[in-house]
Amino acid sequence: MSDPESVDQAATGEADRVVVSYPSDLSGWGRHQIETRSFRAWLRKTLGTVAVGDAWEEFVGVGCCGNTLDVPLRVEAVEDGRRVGEDTDIDYEVREACGIQGGWKVQSEGGPTES
Repeated sequence: MSDPESVDQAATGEADRVVVSYPSDLSGWGRHQIETRSFRAWLRKTLGTVAVGDAWEEFVGVGCCGNTLDVPLRVEAVEDGRRVGEDTDIDYEVREACGIQGGWKVQSEGGPTES
């Protein structure tokens, strides 16, 4: 029989670690943005209670070309509690490509070339 207090802690306590995935076709610039300490801190402050499979798009910035980049993120694993807090480790993994169009082609190898 489970201890009701430990069951309640798992449901409402602070998670030790949350694994968030992003698509493999996210640009290097986009990866850099989500890997920053400030972006992880933003996630810790805004995610609240999470569960495996939760998915959302997160704005990561505006490049010099004026295009915004919204990255589709998804929770892949949650260890211990379900609430993301300031001590929760945020780790990333890469998932299948989704056709993300970040808009920074002008600044990358994939951009237009001069004729």
